Amino acid sequence: MGNPCADFDGYRQFVVATLQQLRWLDGKEIERSERIQALQDFLVVEQQVREQEKAYCLRRAKDKEEAQRKLQEEENKGEKQGSLTGFDGRWYADISATLPSSEENKDHIQAPEIQEGECKRKKLDKSEDDLEFWNKPSLYTPESRLETLRHVEKQRKEQEKLSEKKKKVKPPRMLITEDGRALNVNEPKLDFSLKDDEKHNRIILDLAVYRYMDTSLIDVDVQPTYVRVMVKGKPFQLVLPAEVRPDSSSAKRSQTTGHLVVCMPKVGEVITGCQRTSKPVQSTLDSSREQTNKRSQQMERLEIDPSKHSFPDVANIVQEKKHTRRTVRAESKIVPSKEDPDFEDNPEVPPLI
Repeated sequence: MGNPCADFDGYRQFVVATLQQLRWLDGKEIERSERIQALQDFLVVEQQVREQEKAYCLRRAKDKEEAQRKLQEEENKGEKQGSLTGFDGRWYADISATLPSSEENKDHIQAPEIQEGECKRKKLDKSEDDLEFWNKPSLYTPESRLETLRHVEKQRKEQEKLSEKKKKVKPPRMLITEDGRALNVNEPKLDFSLKDDEKHNRIILDLAVYRYMDTSLIDVDVQPTYVRVMVKGKPFQLVLPAEVRPDSSSAKRSQTTGHLVVCMPKVGEVITGCQRTSKPVQSTLDSSREQTNKRSQQMERLEIDPSKHSFPDVANIVQEKKHTRRTVRAESKIVPSKEDPDFEDNPEVPPLI
């Protein structure tokens, strides 16, 4: 497919007769009768193919010369255009030439309209040239492919120039106002969390930096009232709720998530907090030490009485039970009499049987 020799007359007969081991050619099976016929006509077909080959080589040489000539003309045309505009690509005017004020005003008024008309005319010319190039028939040759590539590259460069002209330079983002007040800025649009750790008396900033981003692209700046992190040149700034100590702050990255963790201890509250919390701790330590000293000075001895057994005597358990049963029965037989001075006869109580 795409081989120029496939367009020659007698190409199939020549190949079939030359390559006798070949079974299929261009998706078609070579039959025995076809091979015999090709071998019989081989001398005539070979001469015909050789003549076409010579003609093709001459035509290709002419095509190469024509392509080289066109390329040279385009280069000369570009050099002429460059010489017209000057060595630095700008037009120069004679300053000494003076015009009346009325004419100057007219020129100033008409200049934007002329520029707009010229821009439109150039766009139309370029679009017409582009259509003419793509509609022009061309041979499937290396020179034609190179010409197409050069045309596409030229269009790409022109588009880049236009985009650079249209590109507006962004003003630098304001991070601190004129009166010295810091602003909250999140230009890289990263998630973050600010935590006030009262236990350790510090402020922790957790910034969700990209996981696989190099640490050299991150710059951390901790100030007493705000923290600033530059991520690939984009600022992230956050105002802190309390004043911190920049010299004691630390910044680390998580090895699992890649997040940036900035620990910033607070100013002033650390010293007072330590004094308040140290007093009760010291008093409790002193009291515990005094108690241990008193206990060590006092000699405590264990009293051991052999008569008091810590375990029950199995032999006396049954006798004690019998004794208790007898006493209960004896007590149940005792009935108070009327002659007893403590006896009170209550008529509402029925007599005992």
